[in-house]
Amino acid sequence: MLISLLIVAAITAGGLGLTYLIERDEPLLWRIAAGNVIGSAIFGTVGFCLAMAFGLNAETVMASLIIVFAAGFIVVRGERRNRFDHDLAKARGKIQGSNTAKILPFFYYAGFLILLVFFFDRAMIQTDQGIFTGGSNNLGDLPFHLGAIYSFSEGMNFPPENPNWAGATFSYPFIPDLITASFLKLGISVRDAMFIQNVSWAFSLLVLLEAFVRRSTGLKNVAKLAPVLLFFSGGLGFIWFLGSTDGLWNLTKDYTIGDEFRWGNSLTTLFLTQRSLLLGMPITLIVLGFLWRCFAPQDINKRADFLAAITLGILAGCLPLIHLHSLAVLFVVSVFVLAMNRNRWREVVAFGIGASAIAIPELLWSMSGSATRASEFLAWHFGFDSRDTNIFLFWIKNTGLFVPLIAFGIYLLYRPQTNESIVKKKEKDKTKREREDALNPASRFGLVYFYIPFVFLFLLANVAKLAPWEWDNIKVLIYWFVGSLPFVVIALAWMWQKETSWKVVAVLAVVILTASGGLDVWRTVSAQINYPVFSPDAIAVAGRIRAVTPPRSMFLNAPTYNSAVVLTGRRSLMRYPGHLSSHGIDYMGREEDVKKIYRGGPEAIGLMEKYGIEYVMISPEEREMSPNQEYFSRFPIVAQSGQYRVHRIK
Repeated sequence: MLISLLIVAAITAGGLGLTYLIERDEPLLWRIAAGNVIGSAIFGTVGFCLAMAFGLNAETVMASLIIVFAAGFIVVRGERRNRFDHDLAKARGKIQGSNTAKILPFFYYAGFLILLVFFFDRAMIQTDQGIFTGGSNNLGDLPFHLGAIYSFSEGMNFPPENPNWAGATFSYPFIPDLITASFLKLGISVRDAMFIQNVSWAFSLLVLLEAFVRRSTGLKNVAKLAPVLLFFSGGLGFIWFLGSTDGLWNLTKDYTIGDEFRWGNSLTTLFLTQRSLLLGMPITLIVLGFLWRCFAPQDINKRADFLAAITLGILAGCLPLIHLHSLAVLFVVSVFVLAMNRNRWREVVAFGIGASAIAIPELLWSMSGSATRASEFLAWHFGFDSRDTNIFLFWIKNTGLFVPLIAFGIYLLYRPQTNESIVKKKEKDKTKREREDALNPASRFGLVYFYIPFVFLFLLANVAKLAPWEWDNIKVLIYWFVGSLPFVVIALAWMWQKETSWKVVAVLAVVILTASGGLDVWRTVSAQINYPVFSPDAIAVAGRIRAVTPPRSMFLNAPTYNSAVVLTGRRSLMRYPGHLSSHGIDYMGREEDVKKIYRGGPEAIGLMEKYGIEYVMISPEEREMSPNQEYFSRFPIVAQSGQYRVHRIK
């Protein structure tokens, strides 16, 4: 664990130095959070390039780490070093002494950090009884990510081949899992590596989201509500909880997703399961902050900073292999910003050039040789995942008061006195710009205009399918949710500034917005879920496979999510159909061939030669397919543990 922390610290230090290329005025905490995800993106991308040339090993991992750290060190010189010293001194001043203004933020961040530690500790649980997960929606995603990680660390998977579908390019955004695999090459366990990275990325997301909402609304303290609303997001499921026999210590189901609800809590359904989004979203928030500066009326006359624009473009350009939907969101927002406010077009174009220089080669590489059918990612589909529910009732049921509060927040921005009621400041203490902004409709409406691309994304995700599985539109809709948070925060802040009755309404609104998500998060944190993923025998036979088979061996195994082959890093002809279909892969023909091989007979040898099968797994998963064990008994067993046997074909 200590080595993991030291590596994350080194990555963060390098990324922190690079933040001085993109931002002048943010505090040290913001720079640490941004540095963590910027450093991770560079570490993963550089590591991928070095691994393609020299393989993934301790030497290439250390070289990647040195490059990231050195880049940050080189940047922080001269005037930037003075700014760093100033930020450091300012940070020290904030933690010295004790008063309410200093203690409350400390408890806020410390409380969230503790929550994230306990929450992500449940992502992967390893005991003598096997590997488990404490996430209700992580049963299939955990082995998927483990398969990707081990394919890099144990399977020499360069150029990356899809570990779930042999013979095709791995077009899934794999950089987060490659980063984990890099940690493994330095002797760190997979559980420790995933845990440290997940916690650090989630905490960075917390800080960067708060900063984005603070910057766009001007509400310093109330902006801290934004991460609360995101991490505990959910609909009206708590009403169903109140009418059930469940108690807080015996929650039998989730209350944000299931047959009745489809939105899902962000922590339990997205950030725990989709590690690519967990790294991609904080990076996207950094870039959205830049796009807001290009659009905000109060920043319109500031001097263009082309170095920052190109640097952020390069960072965004890394997203195709980190989280592709995040890049798509940035593309849409950039186009709208450029169309609605052309005064800063040079910076937006410079950003686009920087992004294209990295993103286009990555996209071309990932599409070359991919089994994913691009046509599966766009089709008309009304209502997201509302099924037979009325679309308006669906969104009220799944997001509660969220949409009404968005509308109320927008309404408040059209009232000239809103700023006066939310941000209380004596007239004599205001700057000339603040007095002008209070009377300037463009200044107040700027945030509303900036919201237009997020509304467009919401509407698009409700009329079209943006992924083979319609629920995956959530990868775009979650950005509509994030883009809506400033208005919800404005509405809640206005209520809090009013008389006691309005304060009560504000508190009740926050409770309603977070109660369902809080139940699902509590269900995970309180260890009420322990889903078995891999048995002790599966773990043991995987270890033997790694010891006796070449890293690039081809395996035949049952098309399940938790085959023991996942833990070996070896290639599988085919794995879980649910993952394959959600990635737009037509698997049915190959699945039928897998069944034919397991049945034995005349066709089996020909099909195994066709696919280059070298080893065949016979385990409890395969026995559900009624394999011809007499047929496979002619082949020698090279690894065995309990009911798990591996036959060598070649």
